[in-house]
Amino acid sequence: MEYLLIPLLAFALAILTFFSGFGLGTLLAPGLMLFFPVEQAIALTAVVHLLNNLYKFSLLRLEIDRGVFLGFGLPAIAASFAGAWALIRLSDLTQPIPYALAGIELETQPLKIGMGTLLLFFALMELLPALQNLRFGKGWLSLGGLLSGFFGGLSGHQGALRAAFLSKAGLSKEAFVATGVAVSLLIDLSRLSLYAGRMKDLQEAWLLMLLCTVAALAGSLLGFSLLKKTSLPMLKSLLGSLLLLMAIALGMGLI
Repeated sequence: MEYLLIPLLAFALAILTFFSGFGLGTLLAPGLMLFFPVEQAIALTAVVHLLNNLYKFSLLRLEIDRGVFLGFGLPAIAASFAGAWALIRLSDLTQPIPYALAGIELETQPLKIGMGTLLLFFALMELLPALQNLRFGKGWLSLGGLLSGFFGGLSGHQGALRAAFLSKAGLSKEAFVATGVAVSLLIDLSRLSLYAGRMKDLQEAWLLMLLCTVAALAGSLLGFSLLKKTSLPMLKSLLGSLLLLMAIALGMGLI
């Protein structure tokens, strides 16, 4: 049944990115966490994200601003290794953390607490105007690269921070998108090189990974043809609320 449900989920979420404004990774990783352990869901999402970025890069590579790419991208790539290493270390901490809620004995794990906290923060960053409008000058590019790369390696969340730091870099619309895609592509490559050991656990699910990837790409193409990056505030609020609930449930160990 998962060979049908998971590709359908990837297909639907890829379409929703064009209506809600959320990135594919932001929606897909929590969706896959319903079926896979947290670290495997992040690794699977990284594969889909990488292939999607390869396609975008092939279209936009001539628009990349080399100066901004070097100033932002090189620190991001270095930090992404640190983030991916931190994810692997967290996934090794399997000792349960027991707690009680309303008299009910429950337990969670360090990785779930960490990922739940990050998902909560980045969902709020996409939803709250005060966080949406965060912008940093060009002098902060290297710091922005470090932060974007680290969190990209740790959880896959890199788009919101990248936009906050690149939006004031004096780039044209085309260069802004192309440079962001190039940085994101290299972060995906670097983090997957460290995730590779954990991906061995998914060798038996290679067909499912392929179906999920194809479905997500098909959903992206369909979403692009139906509605070109038009955001529907009501849908974004609904999805954001669901992400917040997912973050809380994950941190509590209910997922």
